[in-house]
Amino acid sequence: MITKNVSIVVGSLYGDCGKGKIVGYLALKDNPEIVARAGGPNCGHTVVHENTKYLLSMLPSGLINTNSRLLLGAGTLVDPRKFLAEIKKYDVNPSRIGIDRRATIISQNHIDEDSSSELSKKIGTTKCGVGPAQASRAYRTAKQVSSEPELSSFLTDVPSECQKAKSILIEGSQGFYLSNLYSDDWPNATSKDTSASGICSDVGVGPKSVKHVILVIKSYSTRVGSGPLSFEMTFEEAQAKGLAEWGVVSGRKRRISEHLDFDKLRYSAAVNSADQIALTKIDTRFANNNGVITYQELTSDAKRFIENMENELNLPVTLIGTGSSNEAMVDRRA
Repeated sequence: MITKNVSIVVGSLYGDCGKGKIVGYLALKDNPEIVARAGGPNCGHTVVHENTKYLLSMLPSGLINTNSRLLLGAGTLVDPRKFLAEIKKYDVNPSRIGIDRRATIISQNHIDEDSSSELSKKIGTTKCGVGPAQASRAYRTAKQVSSEPELSSFLTDVPSECQKAKSILIEGSQGFYLSNLYSDDWPNATSKDTSASGICSDVGVGPKSVKHVILVIKSYSTRVGSGPLSFEMTFEEAQAKGLAEWGVVSGRKRRISEHLDFDKLRYSAAVNSADQIALTKIDTRFANNNGVITYQELTSDAKRFIENMENELNLPVTLIGTGSSNEAMVDRRA
């Protein structure tokens, strides 16, 4: 049986775009049977729900919906300490969580190598051990999750679970232009493919199962580490405009640009086969939009910005984030 109701949330540019918020909202609003995560702990996702902030690097952002099964696919890179710490910190029922037995373990050796390597210094990795672990996977020397006794109770076959599910929400990591295949500034890239195709492969979902690909775009551009960023402003200028940000995992200052590169966004939308856009941080870019939940309530400058984006990308903006909380969302999908 092929599940036909799979939605993928993918980052459009360089990550840090609000995928966690979008996944958290959809997990509660659409109540998917499964929420799965791809990637590894070098990508932090933030969810704010009922006055609690969840800072996640291993668990899917759908953990706030207690009805959803939480899965990490075979392509996921797993740091057991971070994984178990998040379960404990947020008091998640372990029976809700499954890890594909073939997923790759990030060892302390991988973390040490990532922290000291010349590549890490050159491109500014998060030092989470993801790159060395992925390299070990390619060399067939990595340990799989099935070899870790402390994770034995979580073992499952993720593709088999997905084949039986009626609805699945898949959470990608980072952004399209950080993909190991499609980086716009090689070798400034992560160690995996971050496109919708790579996300499907990580989880074990076939392309015919995908119903929606939601491309997450922030209302201004940010990037951590080196690489191109069109019309970049100084961090001081970003602070003055209320746009300053710091990385969830690394804590590093994010580089900021008010401008969106629509040529890059069109290419990202095409390769990812996006059928809609989730726009975040509209309240940060344009004042007086915080907490708005209907399109009519948005300010005129915000509406013009959204309409221009739809015209430039020929895609509908269906979700509009208007604040940090999960509830601050304009949902135009109906």
